[in-house]
Amino acid sequence: MTATASENAACPRHPLDQDAAGVNRPGLYPNEMYHRIRETGTGVAEVIRPTGTGKLVTRYDDVKEVLRNQAVFSREAALDADDVGLEDTILGLDGERHAAVRNVVKALFTPRAVERHRSDVEMRAAARLKDMMGKGEPADLIEDFALPLALDTICDLLGLPQQDRARFRQWGEAFLAHTVVAGEEAQASSAAMAGYLAGLIEQRRQRPEPDLLGRIAVAGADLPAAQQIMLPIALVLGGWETTASSIGTFVQVLLTHPYEGYETAYAYLIDHPEMIPAAVTELTRMFSTTGADAMPRRVMRRVTLPSGAELQPGEIVIPSVDAGSYDPRVFPDPHRMIFDRPYNHHLSFGHGPHHCLGRHLGHLEIVVALGLLTRELPRLRLAVPSEDIPRRTGHAIKGVATLPVTWT
Repeated sequence: MTATASENAACPRHPLDQDAAGVNRPGLYPNEMYHRIRETGTGVAEVIRPTGTGKLVTRYDDVKEVLRNQAVFSREAALDADDVGLEDTILGLDGERHAAVRNVVKALFTPRAVERHRSDVEMRAAARLKDMMGKGEPADLIEDFALPLALDTICDLLGLPQQDRARFRQWGEAFLAHTVVAGEEAQASSAAMAGYLAGLIEQRRQRPEPDLLGRIAVAGADLPAAQQIMLPIALVLGGWETTASSIGTFVQVLLTHPYEGYETAYAYLIDHPEMIPAAVTELTRMFSTTGADAMPRRVMRRVTLPSGAELQPGEIVIPSVDAGSYDPRVFPDPHRMIFDRPYNHHLSFGHGPHHCLGRHLGHLEIVVALGLLTRELPRLRLAVPSEDIPRRTGHAIKGVATLPVTWT
């Protein structure tokens, strides 16, 4: 049976970190309520959302099933329950329509294709670190390093002109904010981005270039115009905000958590640089900066989840990747940071047809960033108490808003 509201003491509001004013304020760690729900009944609980009620799914196997099975759990049919407008994006399509958009660019995001960009990412990271250090201390690791690194990486791949990137960033911030920025402003930003990209895609169609926009213009020529335009929007926003937020969040964690006898995990990685890729995987499991709960789906027919929970046609389900990635049935001692965890197929990048297209690129950027920081700034430390570091609120991407650091 599905865990009911009464079984969970009360029907919680979703997102689970809302304050009295309805602003979502996620902390560094997943809300404890996720763990209580996961270990109650089937781990499926009814929650109250701004657009109605839904079923929050928290166990690893259940979350994977919801993410995997598009025929039963439809993204397109749940667009009316989204926090941000995702119509016509790769994140809001099912089946053949989703595959048609994804196939245009997926070959450019394979592990082998991404590895070819390693030297470029390393050069960008080194240049941004030099710029940050040149400004003096304290510096904001987000604004002065992580954001420009992530934005330049995806914008260079797409072929967005350098002079337009600051404007694109402003549009993206408004697009992703769902309780801080008025809906009208978010819609205006979306329209501005769409108009701008439509112009660039048409330019590439007339004068092809060997970049992602050129590939979209040519290989995606048969897609509806709206899907052509929304594809680079999804790539930029997904490949920039989440990566930058992850770099900042992971550095905060590394500088404030002991590890394997070292005062900090950062100090451990200085002495064990070969562990950085595995450390990034574990940090991604524990401190994902994507929304705690993946985009909602609508149930298309009666179904029983692996936990035994029964769902009915028309119900909204919210697969919680955060809760699933802490499931002790899959991750022993899930609250403990274990860089060499033997099985770490976490859900922070999703699963199934909608798994994150840019996950390999994001992983590479974070590995490069942490490798550079631990090598060049062995005395890096927070410039303010960890509890005073502000976090994003009312935003589709979690993480620190700023990260003041010093290094001498």
